[in-house]
Amino acid sequence: MKYKVLLLSALVLIVSLGVAQPYKKTLKQAVKMYEYKDYKGAIPLFLEVLKQDKTNIEANFKLGHCYLNTTFNHYAEKYLVLAYTYNRDYDPEIRRDVAYSKQLNHKFEEAIEFYELEKTILDPKKNPELIEDVDKHIEECKNGIELMKNPVKVDIINVGNKINSIYPDYVPVITADRSVMVFTSRRPGNIGEMEFDENGNEVFKYEDIYMSFLEGDKWGTPQNIGKPVNGEFHDANVSISSDGSILFIYKAEEGNGDLFSSKLEGEKWTKPESLGKNVNSKYYEPSCSMTSDESKLYFSSDRPGGYGGLDIWVSKKEKNGKWGEAVNLGSEVNTKYDDDAPFIHPDGKTLYFSSKGHKTMGGYDIFTTIVSEDGTYSKPENIGYPINTADDDIYFVVSADKKHGYYASAREGTYGEKDIYEISIPEEKPKKDEPKKVVNPITMLKGVITDALTGKPVEAKIFITDNTKNQIVSEMHSNASTGKYLVILPSGKNYGIAVQNPDYLFHSENFDIPSSTDYQEVEKNVQLKKMAIGTKIVLRNIFFDFDKATLRPESTAELERLIKLLTDLPNLKIEISGHTDDKGSDEYNKKLSERRAETVVNYLIEKGIASSRLQFAGYGEERPIDTNETDEGRQQNRRTEFEIIGN
Repeated sequence: MKYKVLLLSALVLIVSLGVAQPYKKTLKQAVKMYEYKDYKGAIPLFLEVLKQDKTNIEANFKLGHCYLNTTFNHYAEKYLVLAYTYNRDYDPEIRRDVAYSKQLNHKFEEAIEFYELEKTILDPKKNPELIEDVDKHIEECKNGIELMKNPVKVDIINVGNKINSIYPDYVPVITADRSVMVFTSRRPGNIGEMEFDENGNEVFKYEDIYMSFLEGDKWGTPQNIGKPVNGEFHDANVSISSDGSILFIYKAEEGNGDLFSSKLEGEKWTKPESLGKNVNSKYYEPSCSMTSDESKLYFSSDRPGGYGGLDIWVSKKEKNGKWGEAVNLGSEVNTKYDDDAPFIHPDGKTLYFSSKGHKTMGGYDIFTTIVSEDGTYSKPENIGYPINTADDDIYFVVSADKKHGYYASAREGTYGEKDIYEISIPEEKPKKDEPKKVVNPITMLKGVITDALTGKPVEAKIFITDNTKNQIVSEMHSNASTGKYLVILPSGKNYGIAVQNPDYLFHSENFDIPSSTDYQEVEKNVQLKKMAIGTKIVLRNIFFDFDKATLRPESTAELERLIKLLTDLPNLKIEISGHTDDKGSDEYNKKLSERRAETVVNYLIEKGIASSRLQFAGYGEERPIDTNETDEGRQQNRRTEFEIIGN
């Protein structure tokens, strides 16, 4: 009997050793990867160890620490708490790690308890920096408690598996009208070196840039933007111009990397060009955003002269098209911590950015500040929970109408690692007897330029003029492949639009945007006409004093365009004609329209155009182009035209 017991014990020991041997081998391998900071690779090994020994302190602690250093850090709390339960003194950092894991899961009161406990064992003389760090985390937790008491009313929605993949997808940027999204991804189809994850799956070491178009209310299948934008190394988009014609890119082949820009010409992107020495430096510049009028560039950098870590700087465009000397935004915006990812809204006044300072609830939070006319900045405000979390919230962009925001997050329910999310922002209703807050009402003007005869898209140069100041406020080109253009304009002004292509007659439009108008969109599609006898062009930006034939100063820009046309085409002969609505008698309207046409002809003659090339006529109300039953129709009928009568 004694012999049988000994034999059974030996068999149990042999079996136990057989199980323990691979378990210890797995733990040893996991720890080795942990020490090399291959946290992602070590996670499945530690999980395998815990299947066999749930109470293993080392595996629980180091698995929790691995999760803290990945995008799935919300899983860390379970394992760190277990390790702490089994041995409170297992590691000097265990209390701090438990506290941080609870902070990440928004258990702020519990996190504060552990942070306070950590402070009791830290020597103020030996660990002043650690105590400062713990105090900062406590302050973040207190901020989180307050922010969660008053959550903002938003819907945060995953944009779906057409955009998002099982791979990391991040840094979404959009055009002002939300028709195009560009983002960065590490997925199959990327250009550049490939590596493998711990499960043998292909993972691309370097990211590439992708583009998607809005199809109805859903985003279409994204396409790799291709060469020359994407290359063999790191290529990440950081921003796009309001009209989608300029893409800003972070490229890193070695060192810290630099910021570049690429222009869309037809359907192809140009070779990226450096933003120049005033923006790029030997230091780190990871992000930027350009104002819709292309006059200023906000960017982040950790160069000397800042307040600590990454700061946000601004550079103005010089007359030669280069970016000028960078200016730090100052201590109102920048902190001693990292301040990054600026996004200047198309209104040119609302600046969003991410910061580890200010009143963050943990990591980077998104803040907003208002840029005043004198270049100062309002006190940054946290845009609130649940947009902001205790984890990093960064690279946030907003559509021109401020109804849709986009950013990337690794929250639960992702398709893989980081996914791109859309934030639907309901219109803020003012309280009773409180006026609606409008920071800087803007108008989005967009349309398509086509050939009047064929309907095909035309690439044309477009000038927007502030008629009151006789000042060109924007110059752009319509896209050669689509004919599309888009521009953001401040409300409360009278604008002239001139469209030019050397193969066509120029086209002009005029419209008023009342100062009381909130955000609005105006569509102006333009059909350009070829040079031919009988072709008529309306000069929408020629203005007269009321009931007189006196030219107003706002007419100058339009008249100068007409003079240039006649100068460039010395054989061209035209008739200037005046037209009115049906208000007043036929005879009076005919005489007024004739006097106005004659005034224009006399102006052209004074500027050197031969009188033999010019005729004038007044048609009064005889040739309406719209109804006279509405104010809008009558306005269209009150016009000055020119007709080609010889070339």
